[in-house]
Amino acid sequence: MRNLLIFITKYNAFFLFLVFEIAALTVYVKYNSFQKATFISSTSKVTGALYTQVNGLKDYLRLKEVNDSIAKENARLRNQLKSSFYTDTAVKHDVTDSVYKQQYTFISAKVINNSVNRATNYITINRGSKQGVAKGMGVICSSGLVGKVIFVGEHLSVVQSLLHKDSRFSAMLANGKEIGYIEWSDDLDPHKGILKDVSNNAQPKLGEQVVTSQYSLFPAGIPVGKVSNLHTRQGGYTLNMEVALAVDFSKLLYVDVVVNKLAQEQTGLEAQEKKDE
Repeated sequence: MRNLLIFITKYNAFFLFLVFEIAALTVYVKYNSFQKATFISSTSKVTGALYTQVNGLKDYLRLKEVNDSIAKENARLRNQLKSSFYTDTAVKHDVTDSVYKQQYTFISAKVINNSVNRATNYITINRGSKQGVAKGMGVICSSGLVGKVIFVGEHLSVVQSLLHKDSRFSAMLANGKEIGYIEWSDDLDPHKGILKDVSNNAQPKLGEQVVTSQYSLFPAGIPVGKVSNLHTRQGGYTLNMEVALAVDFSKLLYVDVVVNKLAQEQTGLEAQEKKDE
C-alpha cells in the first residue's frame, strides 16, 4: 500500500491529466451529436468484431457436441430406412397380409483410432457391449461399407477394416444384381478393392456402382464403390474387377454399427443344418 501511494504521488500530474482528458472527451462526445454518432459507430464495430470472435470460439468448443448429435441423428434416420425392414407376408385364402418389421438398427460410434497403411488395418470405436455392440456385427459410415467388429470390450470395440488382407464381404453389381465378394486390392491401395467371382454372364460397365448383397452383414444396397477397371480371371468362368472404394478410410470420424435382429436366428439355423449333414 505504501509503495502504491508513493507511485501515485510521484506521477500525480499524469493521473490528473488523464482524469481531465477523460472528462473532456465525455463532455465533447455527449453534447455533440456528430461526434456521439461517430463514437457509437466505432464502438459498435469493435464490440461486434469481439462478439464474432467469441462466438467463433464458442462454436469451435461445441464442435464435438454438434458432431455427436449429427452422428446420432444419422443412426436414427438409418433406422427408418426401408432397407432396415423386412416384409413379414402371409397368404391365407388369397388374402395377402404384409407387415413391415425392423430387421436392422444402428449404433452410432466415434472413431478413436485407425490405420490405413498396413496389411492388417483396424479401427477402434468408442462403443462396446454396454451400448449393444457384439462381435461379428457389420460397420458402415455415411459413405458406405467399413468393416466388421472382431473384439468387444465394455466401452470400446475393435473393427477389422475392409483394408485388411483377410476381409471379405458379399457384394453385387447394383444394376444386374450379380453377386460376388469384395476384398482389398493386392497392391494395398487404400482406395481400391477387387470384386471377385462374379458370374461371367454379367455385363458390368465402368462406373457401375457396387453395393452390399442380401447375403452380407449389412442391409442390401450399402455402397461399396464403383467399377474402375475390368479384367477376367484366367479360365473365364468368373469375372474379377477393380472397384474404386466409396469410403476414404483416412478420413473416418464417425461410423454406425449394424445390429441385425435376425442374425442369431440365422446363425443357429445354419449351424443346425451343417450338423445334420
